[in-house]
Parts: sequence; C-alpha cells; structure tokens
Amino acid sequence: MEKKRAPFAKWMGNSNEITRLFLKAGQIPDMINLAGGLPEASVYPASELADIAKQVINKNPEETLGYCPIEGLPTLRDAIAKKFSKGNLKLSRENILIVTGAMQSLDLVGKVLLDDGARIAVQDPTYLGALDAWRPRHPTLVPMNIHGHNFNPASLLENTQFAYTVPNFSNPTGSLVSKECRQQLVDTSNDCGTWLVEDDPYGVLYYDSDPIPSMLELSADENNDCYEGNVIYMGTLSKEIAPGLRLGWVISAPEMINALATAKQGSDLCTSGLSQQITLEAINNGLMEKILPNILAIYKSRRDGLCAAMEAYLKPYFTWEKPVGGMFVWAIAKDPKLNTDILLEYALDHGVCVTPSSVFDPNGEYRKAIRINFTHNPLETLEQGIKRLAKATEQLKL
Repeated sequence: MEKKRAPFAKWMGNSNEITRLFLKAGQIPDMINLAGGLPEASVYPASELADIAKQVINKNPEETLGYCPIEGLPTLRDAIAKKFSKGNLKLSRENILIVTGAMQSLDLVGKVLLDDGARIAVQDPTYLGALDAWRPRHPTLVPMNIHGHNFNPASLLENTQFAYTVPNFSNPTGSLVSKECRQQLVDTSNDCGTWLVEDDPYGVLYYDSDPIPSMLELSADENNDCYEGNVIYMGTLSKEIAPGLRLGWVISAPEMINALATAKQGSDLCTSGLSQQITLEAINNGLMEKILPNILAIYKSRRDGLCAAMEAYLKPYFTWEKPVGGMFVWAIAKDPKLNTDILLEYALDHGVCVTPSSVFDPNGEYRKAIRINFTHNPLETLEQGIKRLAKATEQLKL
C-alpha cells in the first residue's frame, strides 16, 4: 500500500538535473572532474590551521566552542573592516556580517530583498549557485550582457531589487569586468536606488594583470566615515585558505547588514566560533599573504597547461579566451548545432566531466558552451581530461 505524504514545495520541480549529475560524477572511479570550481587541496595550510585551532581552543574555549553573536565576533568584524578599508572606503564593524560561506550570503540576500516574482538583473551567463539560491522565491531574472558593446544598465536596473555580478573572473566565463563597466553599474545603482551585489570569491586570483578596484571601493564616499553605499560585497575564505572552514563575509551599509543579520538568525543563528577564531588569527598573523604566492604559481601553471592542451586537442571544435585570473576557461562550440548538454553525456562515457552552459543561463536555454576548471587537477590529468573530451566531441559529431 502506497504511503500518503504531503507533497514537496513546487519550486523543487524546477531544480536542474545537470548539477546533480556532475556532482555525482565525482564519485565515479577514474572520472576526471573538470566541472567543479574546486581548489587544489595541497595548497590548504593544514598544519598551520591545526596549530591555530589548538591555540584558539586552549586560549578561549568558551568563545571558540560556544554560540557567537549573530553578526559575528566583534574582533573578526573589526579585522575585516580594517583589511578592506582603503582610499575613500572607510569601514567599521557595523559594515560587516560574518556568514557561513559565501553561499549563505546569496541565500540571505534573497530572503531580505525578494518577494515572489521580484526582478533581479543577473550577469549573463551567471553563477548557478546564485540561481539555485533564489529559485524558491520565483524571481523574474533579467539577463545582463555586461561585455556587450551597447551595454546600458539603466534600462536593466530600473524597478529591479538588485543586480548580481561576479566582476573578478566571472563564474562561469572567467572574464574580467572592466573598471569603466564597474563604474557604470555603480553610477546607475546610485541613480535608481537598486542594490548592487558584488560576489568576489576569486578576487585574489590575478595572474597576469593588476587588480581592478572593486565596485565597493568605487561606490565609497570620501566624506563618510562609515560605508553607506548600495553595494553588497561578498567575500569568502574558500579560495584563499580552505573551503571547509565555511567562512565568508558581507560588507554593506549598516541597514543592509542589520537586515541580513535578522535573516541569518532564522537560518543558522551564528557561524562557527572555531572557524571565526581561526580566521581572525589567520588575518592577524598574515597567513593568507604567506600562502598566496604558491597558490598563484600553481594555478597559473595549470591554466597555461590547460590552454595548451585545448590548443592541441580541442581547437577544431571550440573557441576560447585565456583568462588572466580565476579558475575557469569558457569554451564556445564552433558548430552551432553542437548541444553541450548532450556532450556532457558523451563526456561522462569517456571518463571526463565538464559543466554545460545551460546551467548558467537564467533561462536554461543556452547549450553552446562548456566551463572547464583548471585549478583542481595536476597538469597531466588536465591534458588527459582534454584528450577524453576531444574524443567525446568527435564521437558526438559523427
């Protein structure tokens, strides 16, 4: 006899199966995973973090292992405010919220700004995790082609709750949004009052160029001692130290920080005290600055190796640009009839997993490109993965 149960929420029927498929592929033996946005595990400062964890637990067990303030430890909020203050950007504790990974930032923004059907302008293509985070609220997604020759944010941001961007080495394309375009978005946000979400997980991963000022910096008023602008800046330790700490932060105007803290109270109450104390000590002792050169050297070498392998084996099938930073290469099929959702199935049969473009399309319709990660695998594995992908593409086209 079939059991009677209440149904799941309707939004569950709109989740994408592609995401589930490539996450499951990571468990398949001998599968080369070029799909996820994963760091290289060997760069995690494991021994340093172990020493710090022991130190902070012994020094302050109650604050480290107990509940923390919803907004985060005051000392950590002060440290992040100091770390990001520069030029006209003056930050205080009231501008900082500590979150459980940057994904929580996206979820909280949806909770405080989105009613059913509300408009979001999203960089197109855009991060699939953001789309998944806001899916339960049934937003109206307005694609923004930031790199288009006639990009006009005014018409897109009007009557929009917020605009979402990943300006530093965008996920999935790996592209870098110019300073001029960032300023244009900031100016338009100021004119129409739309919040501007700046998601910045890859901001330290510059390989070939100097960093461009963030929209948070560009929107700062030199006359204010506390940031009051429209930018909601999201940062994380996942690419800078280790994703397992699940530690991120939001920097924004105090009114937004207060709203997000109210939403966080009903989400997880507080972020791990242990992760916060570890992060505070890592900031104070310069751990991030110590390990960054090695991270950049490894990732740059792997980017170069991936692009060389693509040049050798994928050139007949795809076009791409070599990114100047980040974690991804975005490859567009030369044949307009090539469907990369179908290519994924062929690729899995050949022992390699990549991410098809449909999951990054706000409308789920663009199937002509793939995202390839270069940070997670060593050079020989990257080359072998591209060889497998080339064979899968050749078989699909037969």
